[in-house]
Amino acid sequence: MTTTPRTTATTATTAITTTTAITTTATAPAATVTRLRTAFATGRTRPTAWRKAQLRSLRDLLTTHRAEFAAALHADLGKNGTEAHLTETGFVVNEIDHTLRHLGRWLRPRRVPVPVSLAPARARTVREPLGTVLIISPWNYPVMLALAPLVGALAAGNCAVIKPSELAPATSALLADLLPRALDPEAVAVVEGGVPETTDLLEQPFDHIFYTGNGTVGRVVMAAAARRLTPVTLELGGKSPAVVEPGADLRAAARRIAWGKFMNAGQSCTAPDYVLAIGDTAPALERHLTTAIQEMFGTDPAASADYGRVVNDRHFDRLLTLLDRDGDGGARLVTGGEHDRTTRYLAPTVLADVDPDAPVMREEIFGPILPIVRVPDLDAAIAFITARDKPLALYGFTASRHAKHRLTTETSSGALAFGVPNAHLTVPGLPFGGVGESGLGRYHGAHSIDTFSHTKAVLDKPLLLDPLRAVYPPYTPTKARLLRRFL
Repeated sequence: MTTTPRTTATTATTAITTTTAITTTATAPAATVTRLRTAFATGRTRPTAWRKAQLRSLRDLLTTHRAEFAAALHADLGKNGTEAHLTETGFVVNEIDHTLRHLGRWLRPRRVPVPVSLAPARARTVREPLGTVLIISPWNYPVMLALAPLVGALAAGNCAVIKPSELAPATSALLADLLPRALDPEAVAVVEGGVPETTDLLEQPFDHIFYTGNGTVGRVVMAAAARRLTPVTLELGGKSPAVVEPGADLRAAARRIAWGKFMNAGQSCTAPDYVLAIGDTAPALERHLTTAIQEMFGTDPAASADYGRVVNDRHFDRLLTLLDRDGDGGARLVTGGEHDRTTRYLAPTVLADVDPDAPVMREEIFGPILPIVRVPDLDAAIAFITARDKPLALYGFTASRHAKHRLTTETSSGALAFGVPNAHLTVPGLPFGGVGESGLGRYHGAHSIDTFSHTKAVLDKPLLLDPLRAVYPPYTPTKARLLRRFL
């Protein structure tokens, strides 16, 4: 099942991994954090010129080493080179370009009005960097989800420690090798390793922790942060539904759902996790999904250079268990189901007539299995969604303005998109983040500056005039009347 391009990419990444094993020197997390905190205290990261220089260097790194990143991503996840550019390196380059274009305006102090009782005075807000931040990134988008938060951290003037996922070892090694060469080594560090290294990092004194991953580990991160009252951003996941109404263009909807679901072999936190097919839409939608999968990946997706692989054996076995349990529970296989454990290949799979309480509906799938659940109407779809944890994203496929309004006002999710999944991440002005079980905090664009900065209130009142004498004791009846009138 392995094609020639896959073999070539894997060979290239083996060479990368070998090189980085020689050139990367492990440093204890405690010493790394101390070094960065010392550098931050000198003020070296505060000038806007330093921030922009770091961002430009990061951009150059991504463009110069694009082929090496593509090879590493292929070795870790079987990603096609074009998909790697679209969702990983190119995504971060666009984030950098947008940030460089607007950073001066985002950092500008903002004047705010002063009440007449304090006049004359001036008030403003100024942004200041938090200090040294920790970015813990996952394996499914190991470049984008490590470096997009780093863009915000650097733009806000912070030092940063990046902890890549050990489940994407080729990408982790490449980041550890390249980032210290391109960025200020006194301000940015990469700490590789697994649970022990992450645990050690969580014991260190950070000024913010940014974690992307699952809710179970998110709770561990938040508990560790609470011991030092360290603020956190938790980018988690959840079961993101796609609601398909009668009257929608089902052929177009199926293409977009298939693209959003089976990109990266379904291992995307914003992928449609399941479909709520309203009324009589399910039969036609099933046919169109089958056709869309064939158009994208051919009749044998295992031979397609555009289709990825499950990250490791543990996740592969978990997905196969979900698939088997649903088969036993009466779900109907529409397409897919083929699998090969030796290559961790699981075909794009669509299940129909899925019971709402089936095992595949109880947890985030995070793989190439798409269940279709039938519901009679929009009321039932909204009730289905609101009875469960708030999702990271909700996707609506409908031609009805009324339905769009109801989904907007009657459901809660990290993001809501009509007509297309995943694409909201590419809109620089939109925040990305979850709500409830799907996450805490937000980033991208200006929202990253909010996350990695402290907005400080500044009030400047001259000493020459002192109308505040009206509020100084002793409180005479005249002062009391004035205070009641103006305050």
